[in-house]
Amino acid sequence: MDKFIVSARKYRPQNFSTVVGQSHITTTLKNAINNNQLAHAFLFCGPRGVGKTTCARILAKTINCEKRTKEGEACNKCNSCVSFDNGSSFNIHELDAASNNSVDDIRTLVEQIRFAPQAGKYKVYIVDEVHMLSPGAFNAFLKTLEEPPPYAIFILATTEKHKILPTILSRCQTFDFKRITNNDTVEHLQEIATKENITAEKTALHLISQKSEGCMRDALSILDKIASFTGGKITYNNTIEHLNILDEDYYFKLLEQMQQNQLADALLLFDEINQKGFEGDTFIEGLAEFIRNLLVCKDPKAVVLLEVADDFKQKYLENSSKVEIGWLIAALNITSDYSINYKQARNKKLHIELLLIKLTYLQQALQLSMSDEGISKKKIIDSTKAVSFRALPIISLPENKRKSIAIKAEPTLIIEDSIKVIQPTIVEKIISPTISVEKAGSKLRSLSKIRQQIASENNQGIVLKSLTLESLQEAWLIFIETLNDQKNHSAVTNFKMAGLAIVDENSFDIITESNIQQKFIESERAALIGYMQQFFNNRLLTYQVKLIEKEIPSSETDKPMSSKEQYAQLIEAFPMIKELKEKLKLDLGF
Repeated sequence: MDKFIVSARKYRPQNFSTVVGQSHITTTLKNAINNNQLAHAFLFCGPRGVGKTTCARILAKTINCEKRTKEGEACNKCNSCVSFDNGSSFNIHELDAASNNSVDDIRTLVEQIRFAPQAGKYKVYIVDEVHMLSPGAFNAFLKTLEEPPPYAIFILATTEKHKILPTILSRCQTFDFKRITNNDTVEHLQEIATKENITAEKTALHLISQKSEGCMRDALSILDKIASFTGGKITYNNTIEHLNILDEDYYFKLLEQMQQNQLADALLLFDEINQKGFEGDTFIEGLAEFIRNLLVCKDPKAVVLLEVADDFKQKYLENSSKVEIGWLIAALNITSDYSINYKQARNKKLHIELLLIKLTYLQQALQLSMSDEGISKKKIIDSTKAVSFRALPIISLPENKRKSIAIKAEPTLIIEDSIKVIQPTIVEKIISPTISVEKAGSKLRSLSKIRQQIASENNQGIVLKSLTLESLQEAWLIFIETLNDQKNHSAVTNFKMAGLAIVDENSFDIITESNIQQKFIESERAALIGYMQQFFNNRLLTYQVKLIEKEIPSSETDKPMSSKEQYAQLIEAFPMIKELKEKLKLDLGF
């Protein structure tokens, strides 16, 4: 039995014409060979499995071919081509930079370059995965890469161009390989399936192409695997089963259920998908792509943008005509948000079910927001109406109740009133340093006029209560009771210790004895000024907290007596002590 060779190796292109999807590169290389304009160093960049190494080998074989065709292709019959195909050519050297990335490996390569080829015109050095070279190896390679011998040609291949030093890039002629399109991949797979006597549906080949994501090597590997799994009969259903791809028929069925507001059927369908082992993020991403395809199909010209089999394009066109474009845009928006938040969701299944609930009743939500002119935002109101309030009966209260209720005014009103009172004072402080005394006097007089005007407007129809020491003390005690009800005992103590003094009809002073007492009273300024203004019905009422420390009278204290004075006082009371001292001849030291 012959040894099995995978399709990626068995059907590897042997000349430029058989390279799939890279015509912009193969045409350039053939023209360079025909015009004898070959560069000394090439850099092939691009994704995996798109033909970089294959094109490097074809280029190496072609430039050494002894009997090239008119199109610039290798003949595959001369000694050079045959030896290359057999792997016995001494003119072509391949180096895997992933495993030979040291300085010594590059030095060995440089030493080999000194020897001219024994047969053929060029010695070609193919360095694969060149981005894996160490910085030292790159630096050791620079001089040789810039000025190689006339018979030496370097072909560097990499999947990560950004990792290569700029000094290397500037010495090479760069070719960027692109991903192979789905149509090119499908055609190439169909050709190989025919040669291998494999029956393959075109829709199945489209699925393989989408799964490979533009990589021909992956597509051929998948083809071999499914052919072995199905016995050479590749169909759409067994391809979906083998690749674990969610069938688009599920999405078409789900769309129909959502359009008809069949929530229970939609949830049951998702449960069936979940039972088959599909992850939630796969379902949401597939649903978003499905809605996007429907939105694209709204214009028949854009159907070419669909990366699906031709059999499904007509189905997308038919279903897109049944769905409103507003629903599609809103659904795509919602699905995108749920896809972003899927990883943060704790209950993944519930997260997707909420998505299905929203999409099922999305049509009703859009209909509610429809007007005669089209879709309008719900938050936009054409006309506004004032809120109507029911008039409440006026209830007369006793004087003591009225005072307690006046204290519990809304804080916002208190703050606004205090701002109106304080603001002229702030203006005076800002203006006064920058004007002369005369101008300041005139400015203050104008401010006082403005203040009186505001007061007359605010107090129009309100009877002002005269500010006397008795009424001030009465209001003070009521405010202290309010603080006591709020269990602000520290403030209560300091308010009781404070003194009051009338300055004029619109102001009074609060006299404190210490800084601490002053700070406690200042902390209640907003509530106190609001209460006082309401109590006296005077918006202009203000106060100042003054600190007047009491002088402590200095009392003369008795000085401690010395030992001699204590002894004199003692012998005056007890004369016998002096006699005892003299008899004992004691020296007391004073």
